[in-house]
Amino acid sequence: MAKKNSTQKTNLLAQTTLNKDDQIVIAGAGGFIAGALTRYFHDQGFTRIRAIDKKPLPEWYQRVPGVECLCMDLKEEDNCKRACEGAVEVYNLAADMGGMGFIERFRVECLRSILINTHMIESAWKAGAQRYFYASSACAYNTKLQEDPNCPALKESDAYPAMAERGYGWEKLMSEMFCQEYTAERGLKTAIARFHNVYGPWGTWDGGREKAPAAICRKVIEARGSGKHEITIWGDGKQTRSFMFIDDCIFGIDQIMHCDELIATPINLGSHEMVSINELVSLAEKIAGITLQRHYDHNAPKGVAGRNSDNTFIQKVLGWQPSTSLEKGLAATYKWIEQQYQQRKAGHRTVS
Repeated sequence: MAKKNSTQKTNLLAQTTLNKDDQIVIAGAGGFIAGALTRYFHDQGFTRIRAIDKKPLPEWYQRVPGVECLCMDLKEEDNCKRACEGAVEVYNLAADMGGMGFIERFRVECLRSILINTHMIESAWKAGAQRYFYASSACAYNTKLQEDPNCPALKESDAYPAMAERGYGWEKLMSEMFCQEYTAERGLKTAIARFHNVYGPWGTWDGGREKAPAAICRKVIEARGSGKHEITIWGDGKQTRSFMFIDDCIFGIDQIMHCDELIATPINLGSHEMVSINELVSLAEKIAGITLQRHYDHNAPKGVAGRNSDNTFIQKVLGWQPSTSLEKGLAATYKWIEQQYQQRKAGHRTVS
């Protein structure tokens, strides 16, 4: 798990604020980030964790021993009521989402995720939960500020005036507002983190929902395995992003959830290390020890031209920011995806 920076303040975490038998509810736990969050709390000794996802249990990315696992669609209100029974803390990371290839093509599905948060926060409040976490996204930011690959890093106030990404971004922005109003009107302590491109082992790496780091690693691995040293890059490769390693994300969630200065206050959770997609490909090539001929698909989904996380606020409040370098995190991710790739070739079931 991510280590504290030397400048980090002494912040409250779940292990210092909760009893080990308090009920923790994690929505979306069959997926990448929430699956890692489930394991994080389990490894700290919490004994009552309820994990929920609509995917059949055999398709969950991680299954953690001793965790109550429920297969339910949280767009349905009754399922949210069941999920939140007895909850002390609720973490909502459930959503229909994926990389740019998914969120540009399936905007209706992305928008429908607002039902999840609407029902989950109401159910959490009625169940008497003390705290509620919502996983928002940098896609909530004004797209007019992201039209240049060299755009300034986005600070939290840049979400307004609102001009979020169609579909997914607007769902996130509206759900943030729900959280803020439940705090203002009903007293529920809510936490809101705007994720910036989370990646790492045990994440989606194939099938259309994967994000750029995993997709690039897979393409490089496939090119190396096939002997056809070519790669197709979406767009012109000049688009810029920052990418946050999963361990930093999970530790950041814990800190943000238990910081009273951040109640109902959206905050960036991302790395400030911005790179172009071309640079990301070069790094994956370096890890693999090959050089590929690059082809560019200018008709493929490519998202905004540039996006980076301004970490001034998180450093001020927590004295911490995600610090795992892209080179280190991508090497770990590449290694894990390569293992999955080889297992699939051998006919074994893998995480996709």
